[in-house]
Amino acid sequence: MASFHVMTDARGMRVQPVVRRIGTADIMDALRLGLDDFRQKPSHYVFLCLIYPVVGLILTRWTTGAGAIHLVYPLMSGFALLGPFAAIGLYEISRRRELGMDTSWRHALELRYSPALPSIAVVGIMLFALFLLWLYTAQSIYTSLFGEAAPASIGVFLNEVLTTRQGWMLILLGNAAGFIFAVVALATSVVAFPLMLDRDAGAVAAVETSMRAVWANPLPLALWGLIVAALLVIGAIPLLAGLAVVMPVLGHSTWHLYRKLVEPDRSMRRPM
Repeated sequence: MASFHVMTDARGMRVQPVVRRIGTADIMDALRLGLDDFRQKPSHYVFLCLIYPVVGLILTRWTTGAGAIHLVYPLMSGFALLGPFAAIGLYEISRRRELGMDTSWRHALELRYSPALPSIAVVGIMLFALFLLWLYTAQSIYTSLFGEAAPASIGVFLNEVLTTRQGWMLILLGNAAGFIFAVVALATSVVAFPLMLDRDAGAVAAVETSMRAVWANPLPLALWGLIVAALLVIGAIPLLAGLAVVMPVLGHSTWHLYRKLVEPDRSMRRPM
């Protein structure tokens, strides 16, 4: 039976996985391995990742129809905050391929039987809350500069953003705030989900390990964050359809990045 572990793993032990130091070559190798996983099992993105651009398009249409044109960019950029949780099934496929096990797509669905599922769900809810907070922040920045009234049209909105002082302030403050949210998401989740899937370490231990990994490897993981952001932008350009390729490659690569950042079987445990 799945159960939620806050401070301990499934055996009631305090977990503190050993974090490694990595370099730029490790980041590139993780991407290479992720691309190799994608090439070996390309059908998985159809099942696991087409939902990402589809939902993005639905949300874009909803905000535009609801008179919230100014939230389209924050919505699309902030939606990437949910990426680490959305890629859970891809981590499982990479894990099974690493172990020489069957990697049929149905195994991604078998995650619902994982003993770590409650802890995974809690960290996923944390990311969703961060996503909502980002949207609230973006709305607040817009309101402080342009008032409560929504833009009359996309054309009017673009003209205001690109040709007025308030518009340039919106770009500056919005991207600065978005950067902070992206750093928080990266720091708390870069290895959290793979770790819980791999060891059922507990939600707190998984988030804490992610933060230690970032602290120990600030430059390599900053590069990783830039690569992720760049690939998501490239994938979003063709009406978000490119995310159907970008997301699975990044998902598989994240599993291999986790393997490089965290020692596999040398956790430091002590009873609570």
